[in-house]
Amino acid sequence: MTENPMFPPPNEPENTDPERTADVLPFPLKKDTTPPADPEIPAGGAVKPGEWQAELPDTDDPETDGLAEGAPVDPPREVYPPSVSEWMEARDKARMPVLPDWVKLPDQRKAVRKWAVRHYSTVIGYHAVRLPCIYTPKVLWYSPRGAWRWSAAVGRWVFDAEGKSLRIASVANEDAAEYLKLSRQRNDRVRLRGIVAFLSGIVGLAATLTLFVMAPSWMLLLAVAAFTTTLGVVGAPADRPLIDMAKVTFRKRKLSSDIVIRAHEVAGLTSKDQSIAFPRPIGRDGDGWRVVVDLPYGKSFKDALNAHTKVASGMDIAATQLFLDKDETSERRVSYWIADRDPLAVPSGKSPLLGATRVDFWKPFPWGVDERGNPVMATMLWLSLLVGAVPRQGKTFSARTIALAAALDPYVRLYVFDGKASPDWRKFALVAHRIGFGIVPKNGIDPVGHLLTSLRELKADVEDRYHRLSELPLHVCPEGKLTPEISRDKKLNMPLTLFVVDEVQEYLQHPEHGKEILSLLVYLARVAPAVGVSVMTSTQKPDDKACPSELRDQHQARFALRVGAYQVSDTILGAGSYSEGLDASKLLKSHKGVGLLKGMSDDSGIVRTYLADGRDAERVLTRAAALREAEGTLSGDAVGEAPAPEVSATILDDVAQVLGKGETKIWSETVVDRLADLRPETYGPWAELDAKPKAEALTAALKPFGVGTEQIGRRVEGKTVNKRGIKREDIAAAITQRNENRDAG
Repeated sequence: MTENPMFPPPNEPENTDPERTADVLPFPLKKDTTPPADPEIPAGGAVKPGEWQAELPDTDDPETDGLAEGAPVDPPREVYPPSVSEWMEARDKARMPVLPDWVKLPDQRKAVRKWAVRHYSTVIGYHAVRLPCIYTPKVLWYSPRGAWRWSAAVGRWVFDAEGKSLRIASVANEDAAEYLKLSRQRNDRVRLRGIVAFLSGIVGLAATLTLFVMAPSWMLLLAVAAFTTTLGVVGAPADRPLIDMAKVTFRKRKLSSDIVIRAHEVAGLTSKDQSIAFPRPIGRDGDGWRVVVDLPYGKSFKDALNAHTKVASGMDIAATQLFLDKDETSERRVSYWIADRDPLAVPSGKSPLLGATRVDFWKPFPWGVDERGNPVMATMLWLSLLVGAVPRQGKTFSARTIALAAALDPYVRLYVFDGKASPDWRKFALVAHRIGFGIVPKNGIDPVGHLLTSLRELKADVEDRYHRLSELPLHVCPEGKLTPEISRDKKLNMPLTLFVVDEVQEYLQHPEHGKEILSLLVYLARVAPAVGVSVMTSTQKPDDKACPSELRDQHQARFALRVGAYQVSDTILGAGSYSEGLDASKLLKSHKGVGLLKGMSDDSGIVRTYLADGRDAERVLTRAAALREAEGTLSGDAVGEAPAPEVSATILDDVAQVLGKGETKIWSETVVDRLADLRPETYGPWAELDAKPKAEALTAALKPFGVGTEQIGRRVEGKTVNKRGIKREDIAAAITQRNENRDAG
């Protein structure tokens, strides 16, 4: 299990007193994503980048390997020890670069440049504001004292005041010879120094008169200001300097090796015989300092992780400014990144989606930044996401940013349901295929019933996708998996789908439909991502009563913002996360929109999600609605298309009953008209639809039973007309299968 330095794990067992507190914040460990070395690289060739994960075929069986009968088979490769060149190349990886990263990398140069501009502009501005109103009065006030101190110092030097104590001592000792010697020496010094002082005075007076008569006024003012400033600096008291310090805190001072050594000493990471070593110089790294140290033999990265708070105290910074990275080459080597300020309290800024014209949801999209300000890209492909936090920590905004990215892809179908009926999701009505708010019926609409209908509709769609993907030809659907081309083919009707449920606990606790909603959500979260249907749920009550573990455990990705206790953090992120160093309860109130992400990629780490407030979300969704309208992908509630009325399992019998004798194929809209005549109370609403929606309603109703539709041609007034329809044999087969299932049950 990988240690994560974001939140150091405690020394005590995980099931200790829940009331304990810790003052250490965890920081994410950046894993090395370099592919492992392949011990079986052939001597004559190199492995191309990206091929290290591929499995080699078993050449013992030509048939299973797809080789033709009699085709030559490569002999088994022998494993040789590394050559000298390979050995030297491996050692080259440890060589320090000629230029540091902040010089070579554009983003690092930009970060250093921003820091320098911000730092020195602050210093200049600080002193510029105080120059006329503070520094100038101080100079004028202290300059007389400075003139007195300067003249007194010159007088002491001219009259040899430093030798006075020796002459007094010779008189007290009644040493006449010594006194006469010292007196002659004083007379010589005074004579020489007096002449020097007199000549200096004459030269200075002449220069002053020349400057006053011949120099321009600006130079005269500059000279007076310089002379007065010099007197003011000389006359300033030692405890009240003339110029204030613009920066007095540690994080704006240069980090030195002495400070780092002191921090490790107070943290107990050194010994009497050995201190830490510095394998590389301390230097700037973005908005902070990079320090790499080798701990004494016997100390490890885990020791530094457990001493996180003490190391931060020894450096005189907050624990939220110190981040630890593990070095894969040595257990005792630790890399520290010391931020200039708490990076988690710094807003990540507006979402880049505000300037995006569209998004390809098949590719990662910007979701936020990490603690160092590096972009964090999110993806919802093939997974479900659980978001949890206490109220007012940015949970809804974090989830909404993902939904906004989905909205900007016109080929992504959106389902949005908000259990608390807040205004946060209202504008998604512009693009959402199905949308609902709250749990209380209003204006003749039952949001819980609408959610239940949507879940059933989506479950039937997921089941149908599995069947259809497996039946598509290989050149269209390789390996039976959804592809971007398939998802954007309107005829196949299998778009990427994002099902969002905010405050899911409100629906799960519904007294009548809660159990069925839970069952359907568990099914979708477990099965649907594989066919392009992702589920994202968020909650502020992730306990077993409000959000059962059978649903939480189906989410492959977890995102925990600030919570009240480490047990709640473990509930959201998964059992054992606390022992890995992941504890969202250590996040501060000021860390809004900041959370721990686990499961979306191989790394677990901090994400400071981008912000898109209500107005920004409306701008994005307005653009998304126009984009979908241009692409012809607006559907469902966004265009006023109600879901197909739910019918019972007797629809198979009803369809079989309305089929005429000898009819092997029949158009769907004809079947709907006959069903409306058979059972007006059930199928009457279908008959009121237009021709295409009428056929789609029947298709959706028959889909759960495995009955599909196809193009059927008829001669109408001498012309061939093709419309979607059903076959009698498909209905008969579905009825037979249903009856067999009942008998088996």
